[in-house]
Amino acid sequence: MEQARHFRTLILMTVLVILGGSVGFMIIEGWSFLDALYMTIITISTVGYKEVGDLDENGRFFVIIFIFFGVGLFMYAVAFLAQFMVEGRLREILGRRKLENQIKKLKNHYVVCGYGRIGSVLCKDLIHGRKQIVVVEQEEKHLESLNKEGILYLLADATNEETLIQAGIKQAKGLVAALGSDAQNVFVVLTARQLNPDLFIMARANVQSSIPKLMAAGSTKVVSPHDIGAKRMAEGILHPNVTDFLELASCTTQDDINMEEIPVAEDSKLAGVALFESNIRKDLNLIIIAIKKSDGAMSFNPEFSAIITPGDTVIAVGKRANLSQLEKILNP
Repeated sequence: MEQARHFRTLILMTVLVILGGSVGFMIIEGWSFLDALYMTIITISTVGYKEVGDLDENGRFFVIIFIFFGVGLFMYAVAFLAQFMVEGRLREILGRRKLENQIKKLKNHYVVCGYGRIGSVLCKDLIHGRKQIVVVEQEEKHLESLNKEGILYLLADATNEETLIQAGIKQAKGLVAALGSDAQNVFVVLTARQLNPDLFIMARANVQSSIPKLMAAGSTKVVSPHDIGAKRMAEGILHPNVTDFLELASCTTQDDINMEEIPVAEDSKLAGVALFESNIRKDLNLIIIAIKKSDGAMSFNPEFSAIITPGDTVIAVGKRANLSQLEKILNP
């Protein structure tokens, strides 16, 4: 902002000096506007072309004064523009290096490929869920939004193996392939799976026929936004109250009620404890909807006698603050 203000002031001063010099030559020497403007320009630019006409004593005195102001301003303008371009380039280089250094330090983060309509909403939800993310986007039009949100990003092609390595794919916890083309998403999934065999990969499919291809490429899960949107609209008509509850529970910005899945660690004090002995409902006012076992089996509405074991994932509903307390207990 400070440089922009100086730039505007410089332009205004330059215009005033040129107009002042032209008017001065017109009044003192009686020249036409074009001749006066020509003389003004060659004087402040110090190019040394031939004068328009002979100067009388008053004209020479005016030129002496004008040179001090005009040439000085011209040289300052050249120096300012050079500094502006050099500093701008340096800021760009330093800013890019700062981003790259921050990305190198990340572990267990998520790499989001594509920051379009789907990717941008996804990133906001992941940030609200306190997840670290790195966006890989090729379109420069999204840079303003990424910088405004404070999101780490790489301006590069997500289908390039080197780009995914720079995004920390080998240290990442998961990857989201949300590019606009299914073919590109397949290529990203193949590359990411090769670089990190244990990576959780969520892929976007625009058409049903792409789902098997994305699964075969190595996706952990494939989501079709169009199908999900259509099903959500149908549920909103058939079961409006259930839909309202699910939207409320899954809303990442809602503080009244939230749904969260929390893994159970080995050192949790509730590991090996039955639900009725855990006092989760009594002390934290949370509802346990389901418990997912390490082998993938899902127990909905578990009995009070169900045992919480390490490796389980507890799915609970309640206030965000209470869910955070439960997370500290189950996964300290």
